[in-house]
Parts: sequence; structure tokens; C-alpha cells
Amino acid sequence: MTSKPALYLKSARTKSLERRHPWIFSGAVARIDGNPMSGETVEILSEKGKFLGRGAYSPTSQILVRVWTFDEGEDIDAAFFRNRLQEAFQLRRDLLRDKDGTTALRLVNAESDGLPGVVIDRYGEIPVCQFTSAGAEKWRGEIVRQLRDLTGAATIFERSDLEVRSKEGLPPRSGLLYGADPPELVEIGEHGCRYLVDIRRGHKTGFYLDQRENRRAAGEFSSGAEVLNCFSYSGGFAVHALQGGAEKVVNIDASADALELARANILLNGLDAGRVTNLCGDVFALLRRFRDEGRRFNLIILDPPKFADSRHQLPGACRGYKDINLLAFKLLKPGGTLFTFSCSGMMEPDLFQKIVADAALDAGRRAAVIKRLFQGEDHPVALNFPEGAYLKGLICRVL
Repeated sequence: MTSKPALYLKSARTKSLERRHPWIFSGAVARIDGNPMSGETVEILSEKGKFLGRGAYSPTSQILVRVWTFDEGEDIDAAFFRNRLQEAFQLRRDLLRDKDGTTALRLVNAESDGLPGVVIDRYGEIPVCQFTSAGAEKWRGEIVRQLRDLTGAATIFERSDLEVRSKEGLPPRSGLLYGADPPELVEIGEHGCRYLVDIRRGHKTGFYLDQRENRRAAGEFSSGAEVLNCFSYSGGFAVHALQGGAEKVVNIDASADALELARANILLNGLDAGRVTNLCGDVFALLRRFRDEGRRFNLIILDPPKFADSRHQLPGACRGYKDINLLAFKLLKPGGTLFTFSCSGMMEPDLFQKIVADAALDAGRRAAVIKRLFQGEDHPVALNFPEGAYLKGLICRVL
């Protein structure tokens, strides 16, 4: 028996913990000793009292506990968070040397870096944090202190304005965590391209860092191409396509502000804005219009937002992916290339490929997968947490 709050697992539900999966769902719990508060550290024990781990308690979430450590000798304190941050930073130093002037990357990738609910992205010299779990929220101040000490950052910003926090009983929050206010737009470098990032109001923490290598790959398919860039946001793929020699680029996004930032990024790189058409509107509707008008493209990029946040949303997400890929195949010229993505963690790679294959079949197109795509290496996936592999993509060539 332990004097700390303790959670005992049902005898049939310990296998995932023994394989070091960091989530415990409420249905796996036999009983709880003590009255832990939200975010408080609890001991995780087998029904017979064997130590299995220590984690953060979240009474409002289906994921009742997120595991911090499986090591009985490791306490959850300031030294724990300092060590986890140092390990994450060292991994990035090892992986991301000499990256063509890249100045933005993910420093901490939540469960896959042993810090559930903690995401830290760096734009230039400014770390931007997201705290999405009860445990991350409880230790927020200590994590920021250690981050400041380890990086020497003059500014640290928070973008915890996510709906997922409501599942943890937490309100959305965004704003300055430390130091001076950041500029309205932060300039970053990526494989020889430059971007302006809105860390205050932009998507995610400001930019889709996970697509870095995939943007470069799209540039390699763009020479002489007419490119359709769907869900274009601030023009990440468009800049690489133009740098790669695209003749024309059509950006589509629902946000006029995002398209204005895309235009600014094109000009920032000294590219010809006259080769770019920005269309503000619904991607599905505009693709149908292009189909009806007989428009055709050499390269189409589909990088939609997450269509499914939970398993019950998956059937609707499958229909959405099928519809948009079907339209894209109909708009491709013979020999054209499709870059298609899903960032929905619930979408398994094999299911996504089946959906894309069915879309090609219904469009009457023969196509082949010539490459699979993934999130960048600064977004690692811990072997004990396969759910961390949320971004999957395919490069398909129409035959």
C-alpha cells in the first residue's frame, strides 16, 4: 500500500502498461485509493499492488491517466522535466544538423518524447508551447522555467487554444508565457525558403512544421507544372512549388487572411506573384466547379484539416477523403501527380490507401503509389506509442 494516491488496474488490463503504452482508460481501472486532484501524480499499480508506473490523473477525460514514467525510481519533479526536455533537445540536435538553413522545428512531441500533453515548437529563437492534458497543465510553470533555463529564450509564447483541452476540463488559453511580446509575424527558414509565421493566431502553433520534408518533395515534382494547392493555408507548398519551377499555382483556402499571408510569403522569396491565383472558398465546391469547367492540373496537393477527432467521426471522415480524392483524380492530367494527406490520427494508413484507391477507381483513373509520406523527423513516434504516427501521405502518379 502506498501513501500517495494510487490507481489499481484490473488484472486483465495491465498488458498495455507492461508494454509501456502511456494511456490508461477509465474502463481499465479496478479502484482508486485517495482523492487525486486533476493533474496530480498517481501511482499506477496492478490489482495485487505491483508497481507499473506514475502518471497524471485526469478525472474528466476518457484517458483517465497519462503515464509520465514506468521507472519506480523516477520521481515526478523539476529534475524529471529538465531531463525529459534535455533528451528531446538532444534528439533534435542529432537528427537535424545541416538542414539547409532550417530555423523552425518541433522541440517536444508529447507522448513520443515522454511528456504527454506537452508540445513545444521553435520558430527562430521563440519557443511556442501547447499544454493539452491535465498533467501538462499542472506542471506548466515548471516546464516553462526549465525551457527558459535550457534555451535562454527571451520570449516564450503559449498556444493552448485547442478544443481538445475541454476533454481535460481545461479552458483554452493563449498568450505570452515569458519575456517580451513576439512580433506580429516571425520569419523562419526552411530548405532555402523563407516564411512569415503568425504564432499568435495561426493554425496549430503557427505553421505546419510536420510537412517540412513533404513540401520539399512537392517542389521536386513541380518543374513546368500547373499546380493546384488545396487547403493552402499560408502557402507552404506553393512557395516550394514555385521554387521548383512551377508555371502556375492555384491556392485554395477558406481563410482570406491565410491567403494574404501566402501572398506575402511568395513575395518574401522573390517569386513571381503573377504566376499565383489565390481563391478564397470551400475546397470541395471549387473542385467541383473546376471539374465542370474541364480544368486540368499536372500536380494537385490535398492537405486537409483533421476530418476525425474520434472513432465515431471516422465514417464521415472516410466519405470526406473519398470525395476530395475522387475530385482530384478527375482534375489530374494524364501523367499527373497527386500529393494526398490525412492528419487524422484515427485514420489507419492501410484504410487511407484503400480510400484513395477507391477514389481513383470511381474516377476511372489508373494510378500507382510511388512514395509514402510521413511527418518530419522532429516529430518522432515512440515505438510504445504508435498513435503518434498521425500524419500519413501518398504520392500517386496517374498512369
